[in-house]
Amino acid sequence: MRVLIVDDSSVMRKIVSRGLRQADFKIDEVLEAGNGQEGLDVLNRTTGTIDLILSDWNMPVMDGLTFIKSVREGAPAINRIPIVMVTTEGGESKVEAADAAGANGHIKKPFTPEMLKEVLGKFMK
Repeated sequence: MRVLIVDDSSVMRKIVSRGLRQADFKIDEVLEAGNGQEGLDVLNRTTGTIDLILSDWNMPVMDGLTFIKSVREGAPAINRIPIVMVTTEGGESKVEAADAAGANGHIKKPFTPEMLKEVLGKFMK
């Protein structure tokens, strides 16, 4: 399984990656991006399948909501990839906005491996 983690904090990208492994997901490769634009660049230049995208909301250059909208407007090869927001933004209006943009789920920071397993279990094998 290949996962793309989009977050402006390199430390948080490592925490998410480690959390996925601690939750016993079988991760073959973790791709990383520091903002939504970099995330789109990774999606456009990567060959093969990316199985899941985990994205922060608040990032410079391109935020997570704009990133999700851009992915959902993209080519069929990328617009069907499940996207889960991993963010401190947990208010009802933010969750509704992310859902409307095409998010498939939400994980509030800080999180535990158990929380990852609960939310991501339906997307990861």
